[in-house]
Amino acid sequence: MQTETLDLELPIDADIIALDKDDRIVALIEVKINQAKEKAAKQRITDRALEQIKHLLSKLSEKKVVIPYAMIVNLENIIVFKWDGTVLSEAVLSLKTADILHYYDSKLGEQRIFEPYLTRLIEAWLRDLAYNWKSEIPPASEQIAAIGLLPLLAGGTTQSGVEIGAAFIYRN
Repeated sequence: MQTETLDLELPIDADIIALDKDDRIVALIEVKINQAKEKAAKQRITDRALEQIKHLLSKLSEKKVVIPYAMIVNLENIIVFKWDGTVLSEAVLSLKTADILHYYDSKLGEQRIFEPYLTRLIEAWLRDLAYNWKSEIPPASEQIAAIGLLPLLAGGTTQSGVEIGAAFIYRN
């Protein structure tokens, strides 16, 4: 396995990265809690998360590192995008967050939720997709398989609160 240090302009925080069985990053995930009630305000938060993902992916692609998927997660939706090293696609999949995460917390939606807890629930779901630790067929497995992400998650893991920047090591 080759190790390469990436020299990026600024450290960029990723809420979650999903790694394949060989510790390669296969997805960047941004988790945002939308406290705003207005649809326009919620959209601005999602747009900012998308811009952050685009910025990070473009910096990594300058170093010939391609991360094939990105996700934006909020209390309403899980939106998945594909990245080919040059272009970030329009959403290839949109799932209702409650439909997915209710399986991991049956009381979801009954109390206020904060980003760290939403992050842990998303990690539980991604790890279930990777290892089937909670169920034989995790929520949305068929949809995740249909876009090509499920085989990349198989046998992998997740990390949260990752700083990607000058000190980040990418194994390829």
